[in-house]
Formats: sequence, structure tokens, C-alpha cells
Amino acid sequence: MSLPEGNCPDCGGDQPLEQIHAVAGECPDAPGEECPEWACPRCGAAFIMATAPMAAAVAGSRRPVRAA
Repeated sequence: MSLPEGNCPDCGGDQPLEQIHAVAGECPDAPGEECPEWACPRCGAAFIMATAPMAAAVAGSRRPVRAA
């Protein structure tokens, strides 16, 4: 299986990326779904890539805070 390529922010170019939690259900940030955490095996930089539905779900789970 080949790894997807993406633009690594630290290497500054396209690198094959590895998923941090490759098995569905192991990721604490997305239980039962694909993990959004990815890493560059060359330099070790880690970052989050999510699809729009997941990003909307995360944004929808935040509540506004009002100052007292």
C-alpha cells in the first residue's frame, strides 16, 4: 500500500504521509472514524488534515464563552 503524499510544512515539499492512528476507532479525537492526524516520516512534523464534515462537527461542538 502506498502512502498519500501531502505538503509537509517543515520539509517544504511533497512527502509521503503516515496516519498517526491508522486503525479506525483508535483515535481519541475521532472515535469510530478516520483519524485526522498525519505525520511526515522524513522530519516527524505532525499536523491535522480533516474533511469538511469533520471540521464542521468539531466547530459545532464548541460553545461560545461569555464574559461575566
